[in-house]
Amino acid sequence: MAPVEQDALAVREQLFHERVRECIICALLFASLYILCHFIITHFKKHADFTAVHDDEDAAVNRIALGLCTFTLAVALGAVLLLPFSIISNEVLLSFPQNYYIQWLNGSLIHGLWNLVFLFSNTSLVFLMPFAYFFTESEGFAGSKKGIMARVYETSVVLLLLTLLVLGMVWVASAIVGNDAASRQSLYDLWEFYLPYLYSCISLFGVLLLLLCTPFGLSTMFTVTGKLLVKPRLLEDLDEQLSCTRFEEAAVSRRI
Repeated sequence: MAPVEQDALAVREQLFHERVRECIICALLFASLYILCHFIITHFKKHADFTAVHDDEDAAVNRIALGLCTFTLAVALGAVLLLPFSIISNEVLLSFPQNYYIQWLNGSLIHGLWNLVFLFSNTSLVFLMPFAYFFTESEGFAGSKKGIMARVYETSVVLLLLTLLVLGMVWVASAIVGNDAASRQSLYDLWEFYLPYLYSCISLFGVLLLLLCTPFGLSTMFTVTGKLLVKPRLLEDLDEQLSCTRFEEAAVSRRI
């Protein structure tokens, strides 16, 4: 075998090992986040949810919904922790550039994690969460055989109709605003133009909602805390309380 072919084979083998290593690291990180999110959801959920269901079919539906919610929460937590992880890994590589045991914290791994988080975020937002909600509310079509698959069919049909409704509303709004043929055909570029910006638009909506709801949440938190905590009685008049107690004792004595 020629030296050039040997070098090319060695490079391909190295790329293959790096790809396998990145897949293993991503799988371990996601598995850790999934287990953590599962404990979080099962800790804060109500006792009547997911488990205390007498019907086996409803219990299976609730377990599937729990798995979808746990997956979505794991993806959200991964999206939150991805930026600090990127910064810390970059600082570690700059501090120890010659260390063999931390070379797996490279740019290819971070780029792969960003792509996975972007893909799973859109998937969870567009498909998994609506599917979990409609799946828990579904009962199967009238006249069909009861079971898990009947609920899956109903949920899929409802989700498809909702998707067509949303796309139709966006298409009509785009045609009304643009009022030309190019705007009417803009939704044909759905996979190339709209989906890459979907995550950014929904993130912006989430930030605006957070800015709107944070003051109300803080005021509610302080109100509840003020009701639960016992206020100090430093400025109360003890002589007045003592006289009121004596009057009450005298009134009770007269009644007796």
